[in-house]
Amino acid sequence: MATIDRQTPTLALAHALAAAGRGLPVFPLSATKLPALRSPHRGEQPPAHCRGECGLPGHGVHDATTDPAAVRALFAAAPRATGYGIACGRAPHRLIGIDLDVDPAYGSDAAGALRQLALQHLFTIPPTVTVLTPSGGRHLWLTGPADATVPNSAGRLAPGIDIRGTGGYLVGPGSVTAHGRYRLAPGTAHLTPAPAPRALLRLLTRPHRTPTATRGTALTPTPDRRGEGLIQFVLAAHEGQRNTRLFWAACRAYEHGFGDTLADALTAAAVRSGLPEHEARAAIASAARLTSRRGDEETNGAA
Repeated sequence: MATIDRQTPTLALAHALAAAGRGLPVFPLSATKLPALRSPHRGEQPPAHCRGECGLPGHGVHDATTDPAAVRALFAAAPRATGYGIACGRAPHRLIGIDLDVDPAYGSDAAGALRQLALQHLFTIPPTVTVLTPSGGRHLWLTGPADATVPNSAGRLAPGIDIRGTGGYLVGPGSVTAHGRYRLAPGTAHLTPAPAPRALLRLLTRPHRTPTATRGTALTPTPDRRGEGLIQFVLAAHEGQRNTRLFWAACRAYEHGFGDTLADALTAAAVRSGLPEHEARAAIASAARLTSRRGDEETNGAA
């Protein structure tokens, strides 16, 4: 596990400036991998739907910039930042992150699952920038064309493979988190992000079909499984639908009795998909209040 000390924020800024110099939009992250700056709209009622139009910092991935002076200003406002995020889907690179997790639940072989997909759909992952994560996973950096919008997703391609696309972000190499340091894989530091193969792009941009129940049956997954599906639903949100998807998912979680248990995971998923943390928490709180009122009305026999 990496040590977080007084030099960590200075090094985080240096790494962020280097990334910005290569055309990668960056913003400061805390040791939790969440945006380091608090929203300027926290506590506002109704919650603001600002994406930075107010001109103030604190809008998560929407703060991301390649301007060195702006990067320094963001880190000056977040003196405890230990890392930086890189906004995906933004020009000039239009970065796409392939996140290969390591988890016993996936058989610890997300990389193998990606190789199987490559064989099945006839594509090859080219040599590209690769970032090693503290958990033993890796992030592959690819680029997409201007006319392709790649949504964020978790486990849609295969178990253990998460996608960071438009509105999402990757933790940049050199960042330090509570679990350790992100670092470039040996032999990839000199590379630039490679274009995503066309066959892979088709997989990443095709609509996701939700399984439907056959006639006379119902889909009744366990609460844990339902929670996983709700998190994936939030991660896959496009810009303009993130708040709505999160509110819907939170309502379903509270209706089924595990809303409080899932709240932090839903918040993290919404932030990773591009929603500011204050908006995410406000949406979840609204869902909790709404479902609570419905329960009271049903108990009291109200129409």
